Amino acid sequence: MVEHMARAPEVRLREVEDADLEVFLAQEHDPEAARRSRFPPRERERFLRHWRTNVLGAPGVFVRAVTVDGRLAGNVVAWWDGERRFLGYWLGREFWGRGVGTRAVALFLERERHRPLHADPHVGNVGSVRLLERLGFREAGREGEGDEAHVLLVLDGEE
Repeated sequence: MVEHMARAPEVRLREVEDADLEVFLAQEHDPEAARRSRFPPRERERFLRHWRTNVLGAPGVFVRAVTVDGRLAGNVVAWWDGERRFLGYWLGREFWGRGVGTRAVALFLERERHRPLHADPHVGNVGSVRLLERLGFREAGREGEGDEAHVLLVLDGEE
């Protein structure tokens, strides 16, 4: 009997195109994604305005679309919040649990060289916390309380 090994998905990063925003909007409105991230979905115009102005149009923001086997899967972004640089990412649910996030963020970190780099996933988003820890982020504390707590993670190293 011949066992078939599942082929690892081909994960790539590319520039974000305006047409990608509709997919990102739909991903943000996935109820399970909103529950895990504790990030309330925004209405369409507010979401598009945020992306076009504060992400794609802002200096100091570095963002890439994630593709899996040529299909748009989500995004990874780094931005400044005061003196701290943060990393965030969002993937459509169909891409969860397949190593896509780990590979996409690892590829992103090859290009985003600023350190320290911070991330603050919701404390209940265990998969996201583990993904970041696998890539070298370490827990540096908690922000918020109870159901609203976020884990502050930091990736140290040279810029």
